[in-house]
Amino acid sequence: MSKLKVVGINFDHMHMGDLLRQAYEHPDVEIVGICDEQPERMIAAARNFAIPKDRIFTDYRQCLEVTQPDLVILCPATATHGLWVERVAPYGVHILVEKPFAASLAEADRMIAAVAATGKQMVINWPLAWYPPHVTSKRLIDEGVIGEVIEVHYYDGNRGPLYHLADKAEVTPEEAAQRRRDSWFYRRDMGGGSLLDYLGYGATLGTWFHGGAKPIEVMTMVDEPPGLEVDEHSITVARYARGLSKFETRWGTFTDPWTHQPQPKCGFVIVGTEGTISSYDYESTIRVQTRAHPEGQTLPVDDLKPPFQNPIQNFVHSLRTGEPVHGPLSIPICRIGQQIVDTALLSARERRVAPLIE
Repeated sequence: MSKLKVVGINFDHMHMGDLLRQAYEHPDVEIVGICDEQPERMIAAARNFAIPKDRIFTDYRQCLEVTQPDLVILCPATATHGLWVERVAPYGVHILVEKPFAASLAEADRMIAAVAATGKQMVINWPLAWYPPHVTSKRLIDEGVIGEVIEVHYYDGNRGPLYHLADKAEVTPEEAAQRRRDSWFYRRDMGGGSLLDYLGYGATLGTWFHGGAKPIEVMTMVDEPPGLEVDEHSITVARYARGLSKFETRWGTFTDPWTHQPQPKCGFVIVGTEGTISSYDYESTIRVQTRAHPEGQTLPVDDLKPPFQNPIQNFVHSLRTGEPVHGPLSIPICRIGQQIVDTALLSARERRVAPLIE
């Protein structure tokens, strides 16, 4: 079986480097090209993954026409996800879009329609979907260990998106401050802000934990940092038929969770009718309470095996076998997450409780 040909287009988001690394390490994948309008943003990827000069492009059309890929990885700024999917989809390729889904539900639906017209597939990658604590928690939920899920509590973020590069390479506070002046992450018109950056994680994985259930209504408050046009902190409360869930996003945690867990810890606490689970990012254990063990038990996380270690593995496996993709990557789950995000934005803007946007 021939290798799946992959290109990476648009390096706005630093996660492009992580996704290309996963493609580079996959035995059944060949990186046949990379493309960005700013050549300097591709230097590290070209070096890290031995990409020759004739496979480096600044025009996405030329890139697609010359390389004829099977799969395109897209990492554009949030507010341009729809634009880039609509540009690339007509070339008849499968598409992996790095989180979040989109800046609005209307944009997400445009993306869905553009890909559906080609008969190809699109997935949305959420890096938290591959963290062993959260995958282990979902397995226990599906096994009925904590009964019916009635609450999901989510708190997540980091020191800020400008403090690190691909592969979590750190930059100094001085460098981060310099980058802020030019970064799309701090522009409202480009989909910046902690809410759009991180609420989709909690809303999408929360939907997964809730078994696909939708909330009835949503209430959100965001901070208003002086001198900034985007938020760095948001709190969303969603009312479901079975109770309340809370999703909180934060740029400006005391530490990054991949180095030292801040307080509050980044991750999830899930409450069921028969027990609870605490599932924190990057940790090697989860804590579970049940009727049989109300004092709680500390359990090791599952050892994830291919094709459930990263999105490239999983999407390639799905394309080869026809099996469904990992739950949080699937468009139905992601669309519900986007409904929650859109409703949260409306609630914050109008300062009111809002019914879920359909």
